[in-house]
Amino acid sequence: MRRTKILATLGPATDQPGVLEELLLSGANIVRLNFSHGSAQDHNRRAEQVRAIAAKHGLNIAILADLQGPKIRIGRFADGPIELKNGADFCLSTGPEQVGGNEKRVGVDYADLHSDCREGDVLLLDDGRISMAVVEIMGHEIHCKVIEGGVLSNNKGINRQGGGLSAPALSDKDKSDIKVIAEIGFDYVAISFPKNASDIQIAKDLLLEARSYARIVAKIERAEAALNQANLEQIIEVSDAVMVARGDLGVEIGDAELPAVQKQIILSARQQNRLVIVATQMMESMITCSTPTRAEVFDIANAVLDGADAVMLSAETASGDYPVKAVRAMANICLSAEKSPQTRKSNHRVDGCFQRTDEAIAMASMYTANHLEGVKAIVCLTESGNTPLWMSRIRSGIPILALTSHDKTQRRMALVRGVESFIFDPTVFPYGSVNEQALLFLKKNNIIQAEDLLILTKGSRMGLGGLTNAMQIVVA
Repeated sequence: MRRTKILATLGPATDQPGVLEELLLSGANIVRLNFSHGSAQDHNRRAEQVRAIAAKHGLNIAILADLQGPKIRIGRFADGPIELKNGADFCLSTGPEQVGGNEKRVGVDYADLHSDCREGDVLLLDDGRISMAVVEIMGHEIHCKVIEGGVLSNNKGINRQGGGLSAPALSDKDKSDIKVIAEIGFDYVAISFPKNASDIQIAKDLLLEARSYARIVAKIERAEAALNQANLEQIIEVSDAVMVARGDLGVEIGDAELPAVQKQIILSARQQNRLVIVATQMMESMITCSTPTRAEVFDIANAVLDGADAVMLSAETASGDYPVKAVRAMANICLSAEKSPQTRKSNHRVDGCFQRTDEAIAMASMYTANHLEGVKAIVCLTESGNTPLWMSRIRSGIPILALTSHDKTQRRMALVRGVESFIFDPTVFPYGSVNEQALLFLKKNNIIQAEDLLILTKGSRMGLGGLTNAMQIVVA
């Protein structure tokens, strides 16, 4: 069983006949719908297609909505792309009167950029390909000197080196999209560019108001979110998962800083029992090539070895030439990396104390599974999915089989490393026969075999969350 999950972005490439079905059958566990592109109708159509294919083949697929966030972009050029020379003067204007740009100036759609900048700041355009220093700010005009030039075209993004732009994490479009997300019934929502825990809480409140049960993924892509450890810990605490969004984050803090920061984010998330996704350019070459580079193989393997719950494909599956091959290649890399003994040793919370009985049972189960010879799987009866989540924070090569009566809980667990989830309702059986019925269900579905040594956890009252209080060693 592959423990690390694969998150694949949908787009024009997966809209081709048969591609989405093959993509899901090839190993994608979660799909991402990017709200920076497409209409509500597009997102609803793709979500319905995913659910239909999942039902057809008995797959457990979660769906994640990725909000656009405060994209800070330049405007458009009157006569097409321009070329900026090193040392050239260039003006960015936030004024209300925006006209077509030229070789000397262009408008900006973020009205407060002039207030956020100071003389000496470095602005990075087009994912850092072009950089310019702020020389002077006059009203709504930001006068710059080009440091690293190049071709600049319409609507490219702007970042401030070191972060610090004050744009709110949730735009008016995002707030409107949250209502769409609630209507469609997404499992996860990714919040773009959060600065602090308050940004996440605002999103939580809006989701609750819209009656959405979606769990929140905080995208770590601002310098102030990644480099301030106390702030990072607070963002992780109020989120259900975090995404290491290496595109904009790399632009703000510099690519050379990314590897160490990525490892710290993964570690911090796991220590707080939160899920973590590693994203951006993991297999970028496979947009146009049928095989990944060795550097990409190492990148994915390192994320697996560090304990990421999921690795993500963006343009590789959304618009690339080889979306299905990309998923298969990523799955093979994950499986190979998971053979390492490093993925099966854990010191997670060995010196800590537990406040909850169900968490203590989860930790005891994983310790037993890793130290009792011959255990084939952990069977976890769960309402909320919390117990298998806690279990998954312990490195192990032993499958965690989560049984739940709630389809929403099942889909959420599609993102959890090392967990396979199934629909099973224990409340229809007498309590004394629940163990027998659960094992019979797993045997009938060829998930376990007769005589397998298993660890089983459950609560003394079926159908109520947070009451897991029993661990048993059983033979199928």
